[in-house]
Amino acid sequence: MVIEHMQRVLCCSLRTSISFCINSRSNFSSATNAAKNGKTRFQDMLLVAYISNVLSQPGGTHTLETKADLITLSEDLVLEILRRNSLDVSRRLEFFRWCSSRPNYKHSINAYVQLFKTICRYQQFHDEIPGLVGLMRHEGLVLDPATFKLILDAFLVSGRFDVALELLDHMEENKLASDGLSTDVNNSIIIALIRKGQLSTALTMFMRLLDNVSSGNETVFVAPDAIACNELLVSLRKAGKRDKFEKVFDKLRVKDFFPVDTWGYNICIHAFGCWGDLKTSLSLFKEMKEKGGPFSPDLCTYNSLVQVLCLSGKIKDALIVWEELKSSSGHEPDEFTYRIIIQGCSSSYLISEALKIFNEMQYNGFRPNILVYNSILNGLFKSRKLMEACSLFEKMVDEGVRATCWTYNIVIDGLFKNGRGAAAYTLFCDLKKKGNNFVDGISYSIVILHLCRENMLELALDLVEEMESRGFVVDLVTITSLLIALYRLGRWDWTERLMKHIRDGNLVVNVIKWKENMEASLKTPQSKKKDFTPMFPSKEGLSGILSSVVGSKEQDEEEVELEPDEWSSSPYMDLLANRISSKSELLRVFSLSRGRRVQDNGADSFDIDMVNTYLSIFLAKGKLSVACKLFEILSGMGAEPVSYTYNSIMSSFVKRGYFNEAWGILDAMGENICPADIATYNLIIQGLGRMGRADLASAVLDKLMEHGGYLDIVMYNTLINALGKADRFDDLNKLFNQMRTSGINPDVVTYNTLIEVHSKAGRLKDAYKYLKMMLDAGCAPNHVTDTTLDYLEMRIEKLRLQKASIRRTNMKDST
Repeated sequence: MVIEHMQRVLCCSLRTSISFCINSRSNFSSATNAAKNGKTRFQDMLLVAYISNVLSQPGGTHTLETKADLITLSEDLVLEILRRNSLDVSRRLEFFRWCSSRPNYKHSINAYVQLFKTICRYQQFHDEIPGLVGLMRHEGLVLDPATFKLILDAFLVSGRFDVALELLDHMEENKLASDGLSTDVNNSIIIALIRKGQLSTALTMFMRLLDNVSSGNETVFVAPDAIACNELLVSLRKAGKRDKFEKVFDKLRVKDFFPVDTWGYNICIHAFGCWGDLKTSLSLFKEMKEKGGPFSPDLCTYNSLVQVLCLSGKIKDALIVWEELKSSSGHEPDEFTYRIIIQGCSSSYLISEALKIFNEMQYNGFRPNILVYNSILNGLFKSRKLMEACSLFEKMVDEGVRATCWTYNIVIDGLFKNGRGAAAYTLFCDLKKKGNNFVDGISYSIVILHLCRENMLELALDLVEEMESRGFVVDLVTITSLLIALYRLGRWDWTERLMKHIRDGNLVVNVIKWKENMEASLKTPQSKKKDFTPMFPSKEGLSGILSSVVGSKEQDEEEVELEPDEWSSSPYMDLLANRISSKSELLRVFSLSRGRRVQDNGADSFDIDMVNTYLSIFLAKGKLSVACKLFEILSGMGAEPVSYTYNSIMSSFVKRGYFNEAWGILDAMGENICPADIATYNLIIQGLGRMGRADLASAVLDKLMEHGGYLDIVMYNTLINALGKADRFDDLNKLFNQMRTSGINPDVVTYNTLIEVHSKAGRLKDAYKYLKMMLDAGCAPNHVTDTTLDYLEMRIEKLRLQKASIRRTNMKDST
């Protein structure tokens, strides 16, 4: 009560003083200058306090209007009121407008700046900004770039990009910002738009700036700097917008004054390498070396190049560059370098190299993270090194590295693929009991896929229902596995049961609609214009394909002439970059990752995903003509085939002996710039083997290995079968030993093939040797093994009878 009373007394006293100051203002003119200045400052302080007090009361500017003739406005007075944090923002804005309505008074640019600084902090007042900008334009005032940037940032932070761009256009058209728009303002706008997810808007603004600078209109537009360029390039790469990335890249390289720093070079090297354009990546590295100075390649450049070489299937080249990085480049590998090279070696079955680098990584003080362990685990399972994979998993747990869902998925999938289906399913069931932190939708998809392959459809559908109940979305990958199993087993009635378990209504509708449209298209009579015209004409025939894959002597001689510079810090990388102009196999498109039936990239890949699914169904049923018709229809509708699409049809052509058509598919892949993966080379080897050209198959593989490629277990098995049928057992045994020394353990298919080809050739001792080797290795036989052993036993029995017959004949002759 006492405090409130004192406040009322003080307020009354202040009002009395202010009223006195207003009514007796003319009496101050007779004072001295010093006294006058002191009294004026005191008078202004009282006046500011009075106005602030009036604005804080009901009535606000209406009360001030009654004393308007007695209040002399000045810039300092207005600025003091606008700076009063005790006043509500709405009251300060009201006072600003009241001053604008006073005759013979005009706001200064400082008043506008102060008001903008105030209201930009409060999102609810942002709608007032365009009106204030218009008022400022009417008064002929121009903002400084810093304040304009403050206004734009306010709209960008609040997500109102359309207003920010309209304001930007308004400023540019009417030149309301002094000295044009600064580089800092442009950069802030572009970077803010990118980070807020407005990539298309940022790209439009970026290209508009470049177009205006290119046309010489530099007085209004200022080119963005390296930071903004790099942000845009990274976002375009992550969004997969290759065409727009290349457009920006080409635009930046037209003019020399556009900023491209080392980081920009690294971004472009990585991006083009991920898209399979090894030529551009190496040319950029060569350009960096030639420029030198601040553009010299750094550790990030080498990391990007090693990853690019790995993604392009040039693993041996990547390993040489890796050694070069450590020895002569002047850089030391970091944890990212180790991770990249380990991932590349693990993916290409060079598991021995991966483990060697893994041990080196630990020796140099780097602690491997879960990504490194996942890569090696995946490589060990792919190389059929089951015991080593389990030991590594235990080591990982002992070292305190926490396994993720992805880790468990690798283990479950690896156990399935290594013939340990019961152990994989048991592990999956145990992880489910621990909660959703240990399994995810991919875990269910892996198990469902393997159950479908074993024709355990009932259990697979039960898992789909359980998957939905646990909150996981049944994706297109899982649906594809189930659809193939349903069609293969002829259980058309279970399709509706499958659809009832799927919550994603749009996906269900799309699948059903696509299936109906496909069936209608297949029934519709097709145009006869293309009758008697091959779908995949082979332009060069077998000789052309072999020269394309194997290479020519002229190319080899040309490569020999390119000698590395021994004084360079990166002689081998220089050699690779110099080969750009030659037509060597180094630049041929080859993808490290295999083509997959389902990419699951949403609406962008839905058509081709479903094409691949139904191609798998028709080809599994032996309906090659229907599959080809579906391919032709969907290709005509604009669905772009991927590697898996071509490989699927090519596989059926090879199996049926349509080799010319198979080579025609290779031509089509080249024309569509579709990368050939390891599965494509497997089909080439299989086709040459069926043609009895095991010598050419060996030449293809030798050339592939020579140029940095790699062999997987399927390719080894394919070539072993081809060499065995051609009675080239010396080469076969040499290849088998190479397979084991490379770090790949033979699987049941390998041993079955070895036993079969040796048995059919009458080499029964060798067949028995491989049987014993199979059992000693702990490789579990399957039904194919039983059939092969029956044939081996029959041959042994036949040989025994022949020997017994010869012995009896000799005994009779001697008698």
